[in-house]
Amino acid sequence: MAKRAVVGMSGGVDSSVAALLLKEQGFDVVGLYMLNWEEREEDGSCTAEEDYADVRRVCAKLDIPYYTVNFAKEYLDRVFSYFLAEYEAGRTPNPDVLCNREIKFGPFLEEAKKLGADYIATGHYCKISHREDVHRLLKAADKNKDQTYFLNQLSQAQLADVLFPLGDLQKPEVRKIAAENGLSTAKKKDSTGICFIGERNFRKFLSSYLPARKGKILDLSGREVGEHMGLMYYTLGQRRGLELGGVRGDEEGGRWFVVRKDLENNILYVSHGDETPLYSKSCEVNGFNWIPAPPAEREFSCTAKFRYRQPDQEVRVTVTGENALHIAFAEKQRAVTEGQYAVLYRGEECLGGGIIQSAEY
Repeated sequence: MAKRAVVGMSGGVDSSVAALLLKEQGFDVVGLYMLNWEEREEDGSCTAEEDYADVRRVCAKLDIPYYTVNFAKEYLDRVFSYFLAEYEAGRTPNPDVLCNREIKFGPFLEEAKKLGADYIATGHYCKISHREDVHRLLKAADKNKDQTYFLNQLSQAQLADVLFPLGDLQKPEVRKIAAENGLSTAKKKDSTGICFIGERNFRKFLSSYLPARKGKILDLSGREVGEHMGLMYYTLGQRRGLELGGVRGDEEGGRWFVVRKDLENNILYVSHGDETPLYSKSCEVNGFNWIPAPPAEREFSCTAKFRYRQPDQEVRVTVTGENALHIAFAEKQRAVTEGQYAVLYRGEECLGGGIIQSAEY
């Protein structure tokens, strides 16, 4: 009897091809679509309805059954509330990481088991190794699309019965397979923006949930150069949207960018031209999730990413407490941002990740 694989169908090309490949490999494939955000777009449209229509079309083409499940409440409680709290605290969160841990590999996994799943599968670009009851997360063949960064919070239990069918494929190959098999999602644009919320006018969207407090913009000498719209709208290293054109001091060339946020005094600090204030030598990380297991050694060398698609950086890691690390950089790093994730690698393997608490300059 064929093993059953329940595929997280998003209405995109990646999950469509994941389902196709598993069916070709002889699995009994079932599609499961998650509705996690019910608010309509500004123009009244609902991307969830369009995505679900694509899921129906793909599943009909593949001749596989499909179901839908509503996790909107779980998403609000477990992901979106955290997202808002982090912005309110002046940090820059990464809700996609939390969404994977709390939704896609949480209640989704439970729902898939109810449907008789032997395995769950997604269209993520990464690989998995299941050996001797140890589940290791590995980088995808397509290094430009590798998504291990976003999966750094997954546990052994969450990875135990997971398949990643796209791990050995390049993105152009995935689109080609979709086109050759007549899948309606073959040319569909990749989704961007916040996980399940999508692309929006970010300031307008955030201001509908959190009150914004305007305040002063100061340069590093303490000179007032402008007014900010609310600290939550800005992130370290940001250049656009500062509206400081024509400020005296611009004559030397270069651009203004954010270097620090003073939440207590509601001040945004910026620098002009010189980016050295953005470069740090180390950072402190909390809430670290070790994917296979914590290391035996308290101090070791490996590589790290501090944002998605960043090339691997050489680092020296010191375990400072339970799930807490000090990460020293071999080369100074630009705009290491509080609230984002530091993710560690040893070769192709993702060791896990944790939240950046502070950077040392």
